[in-house]
Amino acid sequence: MLSRIISAVLLVLTGALFGVIGTIAHQSSVTWGVPIPLGLIGALAAFAALLIGLRLLGHSRLPALLAALGAIAVILLFTQQSAGGSVLIPNNLAGQVWLVGPIVIAAIVLAWPDVRGRRPARSTA
Repeated sequence: MLSRIISAVLLVLTGALFGVIGTIAHQSSVTWGVPIPLGLIGALAAFAALLIGLRLLGHSRLPALLAALGAIAVILLFTQQSAGGSVLIPNNLAGQVWLVGPIVIAAIVLAWPDVRGRRPARSTA
């Protein structure tokens, strides 16, 4: 029982770490004639890889759900204005995509059906 609690806490902290790193990186972009948001693409790809990996390795949706909740909680926390007036996730296109993207990714990964347990139907012909 204690190992499950520790695992759950570590999953939430891992998700929170991905949320912090993604929040820091999501405004980074490279300009080659047109700005390419490499930080946002990388942050969303890393978050999706985390959840997909947890979903594939786990026997249930709970590990991916806990990591998603940790990341989304941190992202929502960083959208709030601090006492000094600064915001880590500004109200621009990259910030809005970073706010909504992980929620959409988590919903898709968690709602995806588990096909590992299914067997093809036998024909009785």
